Amino acid sequence: MSWKTTLSWEDAKKKAYILNQIRQFFYDLDVIEVETPLLGRSTVTDVHLEAFNTHFNYLPDSSINNADTLYLQTSPEFCMKRLLASGYQSIYQISKAFRHEAKGHIHNPEFTILEWYRIGFQQDDLILEVSDLIQAILKCDMPKVITYQNLFLEHLNIDALDTSVEELKDVISNHNKMSDWLKDESSIDTLLQFILSELIEPNVGIDTPIFIRDFPINQASLAKMNMSDERVADRFECYFKGIELVNGFCELTDAIVQVERFNKDNLERKQLGLEEKVIDRRFIQALESGLPSCSGVALGIDRLLMLALNKQDIEEVITFTIDRA
Repeated sequence: MSWKTTLSWEDAKKKAYILNQIRQFFYDLDVIEVETPLLGRSTVTDVHLEAFNTHFNYLPDSSINNADTLYLQTSPEFCMKRLLASGYQSIYQISKAFRHEAKGHIHNPEFTILEWYRIGFQQDDLILEVSDLIQAILKCDMPKVITYQNLFLEHLNIDALDTSVEELKDVISNHNKMSDWLKDESSIDTLLQFILSELIEPNVGIDTPIFIRDFPINQASLAKMNMSDERVADRFECYFKGIELVNGFCELTDAIVQVERFNKDNLERKQLGLEEKVIDRRFIQALESGLPSCSGVALGIDRLLMLALNKQDIEEVITFTIDRA
């Protein structure tokens, strides 16, 4: 057990400078910094995300005998969209987020996230703005852009929008990545996500950042369907040096469709034996009242710092990771 930090004083000063650069970037664009709660009464329904929770006895409607469950945010998304529905214009936030996952060399269960929303932006507009920020911080070349479909065709000769469970399992087996749980897996999207993370991600954006756009619609619970191809959504990710850095959407504004997608998540949770999650009704009410047309993006600050400071492990850009907290 060590009490010492893994973030050096010299790197702490560089980190502070980069955070100031980010704030100046948004100041120049007249995008306003906001704060939202870390604790809330609801959480995400996403099958692949689990939130930390705690209990609280003092809400106005709390039962005498039962405490209410509160969740640490996995991202500030729902509350920031409630701000937009309340009349706020383009906004950003640098905050802590929490995900109940194992610590790894690029992930800590408590991490720092940059999230921003641009009123009136489409997917292409936000990709350009994210590119500007990444180039300003990392001094890298202009990122490349490729569709999800073309990415799979280029790397594995698979049409990800017209494939089968059998074809995907054959690819996994041919790359010696098959395991017992994958043999039993029946979801095309789960298999696609595994292939992307295990077979493609480590080999993309090595020298130049790359944006992957137009994800399959089933992998974009909070994004609008693409107007040209209903099989895909206006969602993008950015990778650099094998690290997933950015996840962005042209935001879904239809409350009815959003509830349908949340219910679909919970159905999948039930089938997998996972706890179903209560839908965030305040978020749905905000959508019903009218979320303006916008696009939003989340960027991992700690991962950005790893790239900027040329570090190999996330603990080198955080004062105290979960094992030292």
